Amino acid sequence: MLGIGINLGFGKLHPDLTDQQMYDGELDVAVAADRLGYDAVWVVEHHFSDYSACPDNFVVLANLAGRTTRIKLGTAAVILPWNDPLRVAEKALMVDTISGGRLLLGFGRGLSRTEYVPFRIPLDETRERFDEAAPMIFEALETGFIEGDGPFYPQPRAELRPRPRGSFLDRRYCVAGSPDSVVMAAKLRAHLMSFIVRPVPDLMPTFTRYRELYEAEHVETAPPISLNVNMYCHADDELARERHFEYVNRFFMSNVEHYEMAGEHFAGIKGHERYAANAAYFREIGLEKAANDYAATALWGNPERILGQIEAIRDVIGDFELTLAPAFGGMPYDQAHASLELFAREVLPKARGLRGKPVAA
Repeated sequence: MLGIGINLGFGKLHPDLTDQQMYDGELDVAVAADRLGYDAVWVVEHHFSDYSACPDNFVVLANLAGRTTRIKLGTAAVILPWNDPLRVAEKALMVDTISGGRLLLGFGRGLSRTEYVPFRIPLDETRERFDEAAPMIFEALETGFIEGDGPFYPQPRAELRPRPRGSFLDRRYCVAGSPDSVVMAAKLRAHLMSFIVRPVPDLMPTFTRYRELYEAEHVETAPPISLNVNMYCHADDELARERHFEYVNRFFMSNVEHYEMAGEHFAGIKGHERYAANAAYFREIGLEKAANDYAATALWGNPERILGQIEAIRDVIGDFELTLAPAFGGMPYDQAHASLELFAREVLPKARGLRGKPVAA
């Protein structure tokens, strides 16, 4: 495997946890991951609710740049329609400079009405806004100048400071699930970042399409898929299952509520057809079964079981990058730390040795 990192979700799903305690816990997990040898820490962007409260991932990464020494620092993701492209480019260059070139830059377009309404942006504009902003920013990070003539972000040519210290060509990521997002990820020459919501074999048509589009656009093999998945590791396999399903189910229900995943509103929104189909499926099978199905796709159990799960994914997808969400669903942070440490000690070295060939479409 090419890299194994962690993802900070900044969810406050335990009723007795304060925002301060949640932030302290998330940042402590990141510092521990640096010490334990993980390759990257990724930080979300979310607003306005306990589901996830991290309104600026660049601020968090700047803090972590000063508290860590070697771990790479990633945005998973900057939601472009909520941010001005000029400011995204400036912040990216600043964090990359502060951290000595450790920034990994991931973009997404967001989905939740509860977040879009306060930003006063209609959901049916998200595709066009993303497609206009992302190329502007990536180009600016290569040249040191930003400009644009699009309808959403008309930008006079401006020089960026600090200046780029190195290329981002191999540090571009796009969160993509919908067909349009997969097309854009390939066009932008970005790694495809995907959250495992179904068994990996079921996701392979999306990954194969990305690889085909990438090869056609750039005449080279696509970079490894980056998979983001919940993980709970414990020496007691049955206890691991019990805790994992409890916390993942709570996280899943919060996710469904935040994104209105079982709602009917997606059907009338351009570019959200895939989410409309998923919502219909959730309504058909019921949320309890959907939550258990989601939990079953994640990584859980003792180290031997989890290593086997990773190996099974490798057998299907080839070489890939893995990002673990170690704290979710109101899980106490001492349990998250213990899980992360056991994984680092018993799974991480062996997982890094599970080599799969780069896959050409």
